Amino acid sequence: MNKAKKDNAIILAFPDYREPARRLAETAGLNFAEIRVHPFPDGETLVRLPETLPDEVILYTSLDNPNARLIELVLAAGTAPALGASRLALIAPYLCYMRQDSAFHPGEAISQRVIGALLARHFDTVITVDPHLHRTANLAEAVPTRRAVAVTAAPNLAQWLIDRNDKPLLIGPDEESEQWVRAIAEKAGLDYGVATKRRLGDRHVRVELPPLRYAGRRVVLVDDVVSTGRTLAEAARHLVLGGAASISVLVTHALFVDDAMDQLRAAGVGEICSTDSVLHSSNKVFLHELLAEALVAGGGS
Repeated sequence: MNKAKKDNAIILAFPDYREPARRLAETAGLNFAEIRVHPFPDGETLVRLPETLPDEVILYTSLDNPNARLIELVLAAGTAPALGASRLALIAPYLCYMRQDSAFHPGEAISQRVIGALLARHFDTVITVDPHLHRTANLAEAVPTRRAVAVTAAPNLAQWLIDRNDKPLLIGPDEESEQWVRAIAEKAGLDYGVATKRRLGDRHVRVELPPLRYAGRRVVLVDDVVSTGRTLAEAARHLVLGGAASISVLVTHALFVDDAMDQLRAAGVGEICSTDSVLHSSNKVFLHELLAEALVAGGGS
């Protein structure tokens, strides 16, 4: 997809995500620069953009570690128009605060609505990958901006499985994972099943596997996002008891907070593969071509 660079557009990357952003810029034929971020001792942050900007500015960052990254993002988005930008786009492969789409107890903030409105206030376009939407029909409903695009990494993840050529059984660890495991299984021509989950707390779950044959089979646990890893670890323990020959994990958004990786290894998980939507040592599937297609399809921002 490489082409002559557009002089009226630029991708600006926050430091942690400079390399994925650079790959995207090269693929989409766009100019590239890095945003400078300086933390002060009191916890505040100085954000510095290039002194002059073209009409179209695309900010690139994933929103893991969201409370810090959102502040940096808003500072950059609020500054860009004064430096020449007339159109702002956000590419956030991982989009935070999408899970809380209603108040489950009186007085709770509906974070999806609040953060969606915040992003829509600053950006003409928001592009993300596999946002965690269930009771919300589409991304535009959560982020009411002019153009809200949610692309899926399912074809990329399916291709990774196809290239391995070992025909595993795919298992989604809970009901919410069904849309992703089904899409990947259908694309790769693989069998799949979906477990049921009962959540007992933030770090305690109970998982029941579907009634399938596991003995001697290579099994891949598939999910959109892994945070504490407790759900996948619980599913893996049941697969070990069921005689699975090997257990791997395939995930879009690799948050893996605290001791999540240790929990998975202790539960019997071997290989772990993720996309580069969130930077992690398990990244093996890269999304710059997918994101470039989404960006070019809308003519940029």
